[in-house]
Amino acid sequence: MRIAIDAMGGDHAPAEIIAGALEAREVLKDENEIVLIGDEGVIREHLERLKSTPDLFRIFHAPEVIGMDEPPVESLRRKKRSSIGVMARAASHRQVDAVISAGNTGACVAGCQLRMRTLEGVHRPGIATVFPTRSGPVTLCDVGANIVCKPIHLYQYAVMSCVYAEEMLGISSPRVGLMNIGEEDAKGNELVKKTRALLKADSRINFVGNLEGRDIFEGAYDVVICEGFVGNVVLKTAEGLVDMIFRAIKDELMDHWMLALQFKKVMTNIYKKYDYNEYGGALLLGVNGTAVICHGSSKARTIKNAILASEKFYMRKINEKIIERLSQSGVVPNGQ
Repeated sequence: MRIAIDAMGGDHAPAEIIAGALEAREVLKDENEIVLIGDEGVIREHLERLKSTPDLFRIFHAPEVIGMDEPPVESLRRKKRSSIGVMARAASHRQVDAVISAGNTGACVAGCQLRMRTLEGVHRPGIATVFPTRSGPVTLCDVGANIVCKPIHLYQYAVMSCVYAEEMLGISSPRVGLMNIGEEDAKGNELVKKTRALLKADSRINFVGNLEGRDIFEGAYDVVICEGFVGNVVLKTAEGLVDMIFRAIKDELMDHWMLALQFKKVMTNIYKKYDYNEYGGALLLGVNGTAVICHGSSKARTIKNAILASEKFYMRKINEKIIERLSQSGVVPNGQ
């Protein structure tokens, strides 16, 4: 398997990205190849600093970078030699089997969709991220790929996310919930109501019903479906809340240093258990290939885990299973 990494994407690129690739290289099977995409001179300089053997990686030269604040599609067209653009083209030409980036999310989604295309039967790709909770992992889709959704898009996110939860997380018959402003059937806009009807019509989906944002962490759902705008707000709010809580606890404990010493191990264990970095990144479900989108603040450990996740996704042939599941759904949404 050939795994391509955008070495220039992310807040801590290229140092942390390359360091993560090195960590992954130590545990990957020898037949797997890692391709670093970015400015070749910069990449080689960092490899030398890390005292890495140059022949551990292939390098695809991409002298341009798409910034986090740049418009995705326009930047891809204007910067033909950007690391994200070169990465997406490499995937479309079957030079690599998986792509990973912690760079501009919009550009990653657009590049993968334009170059790699979508799987047979898929209308729009969706980003599936995993929320670690006390009751186990919860897959949330979509968190930013598609903010103008139709019911068929949300329905397909449910199908794809169920396959993901089964194959990647080992959850049998995942319980599916639809994000709404209330649990009652009458609540929500037309998008939610029509999506609910589609989900209920497919007996292969273990659809539990509507849920509110706070229910994600209660253990009653394994898969949560929503449009990309809502999902992204939920994701960023949860990240900010977790960070604030840990900072507040740390500040309080610093005023009581004896207590801090007693709780240090406990807090470290809790943080590790609920740390999103353990999952590596979010899979872009529905594209014709394997694409992992990482958090912009990803460190070496995140990249390493993203590489391992891409290998698992590819080796378990999840895309083939998504195509098969969609073909068996029997749901034909007229005009939706």
